[in-house]
Amino acid sequence: MSVRRVLAAPVAAHLAVQPAAAGVADMSAGRIGALVATSVGLIGVVVGGMALARPAGRFGTGSGRLGTTVALTAGVIAIGLGGLVVATSDSGIGTGNGRGGAFVALLVGLIGLVLGGTALARSRRGG
Repeated sequence: MSVRRVLAAPVAAHLAVQPAAAGVADMSAGRIGALVATSVGLIGVVVGGMALARPAGRFGTGSGRLGTTVALTAGVIAIGLGGLVVATSDSGIGTGNGRGGAFVALLVGLIGLVLGGTALARSRRGG
């Protein structure tokens, strides 16, 4: 028995269990989860930025805390969903499992969380 045959069998078995990369237009569960998480995070960033710019503006004329609450909640949801996608994806970035989008969702959710927290601290300090 040659050395090539002995070493070729484990390599072939290893390649057989590797997941196939998703196509460019395919929407896997990981991609959908990362897309939803990033969208929720972007909502948190926009609302947190608006709450920071206009503390008693559009989002609740009384206390002005509705915008901060929405931004904080959206940031936490985006971080949770992004973390879930990262934890459950079985391959690296570029394979179509949504890991790259989940990292973006984690970052965007963190930004929304910081903006919402800053706006909340400002609204507490000001009033």
